[in-house]
Amino acid sequence: MTKKRIGILTAGSDSPGLNAAIRAIGKAALSEGFELIGFQDGFTGLLQNHSVRLEAASLSNILTAGGTVLGTSKDRPHEMEETHGPQHVQSAVDTYHALKLDGLVCLGGRDTQTSAHFLQERGLNIISLPKSIENNIANTELTIGFDTALGIATEAIDRLHSTAHANHRIIIVEITGHTAGWLTLGAGIASGADVILLPEIPYDMDSVAKAILKRSQAGKRFSLIAVAEGSRSKDDVAFYERSLSLNASRRSGQDEKKVAARIKRLENQFTGNTMMLANQLEQLTGLETRTTILGYLLRGGSPSATDRVLATQFGTACVSYIEKSQYGIMLAQQAGKITAVPLSEVAGKDKPVPADHPWLIGARRIGTNLGD
Repeated sequence: MTKKRIGILTAGSDSPGLNAAIRAIGKAALSEGFELIGFQDGFTGLLQNHSVRLEAASLSNILTAGGTVLGTSKDRPHEMEETHGPQHVQSAVDTYHALKLDGLVCLGGRDTQTSAHFLQERGLNIISLPKSIENNIANTELTIGFDTALGIATEAIDRLHSTAHANHRIIIVEITGHTAGWLTLGAGIASGADVILLPEIPYDMDSVAKAILKRSQAGKRFSLIAVAEGSRSKDDVAFYERSLSLNASRRSGQDEKKVAARIKRLENQFTGNTMMLANQLEQLTGLETRTTILGYLLRGGSPSATDRVLATQFGTACVSYIEKSQYGIMLAQQAGKITAVPLSEVAGKDKPVPADHPWLIGARRIGTNLGD
């Protein structure tokens, strides 16, 4: 039986638990006699053939480490074909064949899943693992890194309670989440945030201000607001939709891709305006307002026990699928079990919080203001 040769890379933003997944894949693969080739700095390493052979020593003492020992980048083959031409992407395919790989494992978020599917369509044997602190990858209940980030965000809001109370302030905490509010919603509920603003629910500024003033009139002279970076007000959404309609009416004779890019830039202008939110609330309520942006803090540090276990489950299951030569899949957790879903059912898709999700229902029942 020919010994399998497997490549592995981590792409996109870093996330707690990536090293735990690399370790699990490596230890399980080496125990089966596989050769393991690691690509440095994500898809850049595949494009430029920056690779290293992973041995048992490479996997030692990385279970608890944050980041990724392989490094990462945001180069995306599915986008680079448009910006650099097909020959640039062909170099990734050439590297795969030059190293005589039997398969390639890609660990990453939504964009990585799209790139993985892109390479699969070009004839490569691909298996992907879902990592995202935002838990925004379709068809999986949990992603590597989400539990750790949820704990960090919750602790951060917990710590801000005391300063908000002491200084009678509105404290706004911006949490990662451009298209999905899982992290903000979970951390907001766990920390007792008074207002939670999500990308899925455009907020009414007057509703938020009234909720804060109601607390103030009841003698509660502080408020905590958890806001996802992709949250938008109803006014911003209305303005964006009008602009979208206007752009659509002018598309005739224009390059569709250029128009799409212009519309995307326009949409991005109306997200992530946390500082504007703070200024407006201060004016409407008369209460001093301060903003804390957690940002990259949520990506650092040692992974939680839950993420270590999840990453180990994904990693060992990955090797099982490689043994059976089953490719073109992303591993997922469904009903608490590790399974596989076709990459075609994941690529290019979001996983927003459903309007009837128990977390949202619970938040409403305890009186949390969701901006609507």
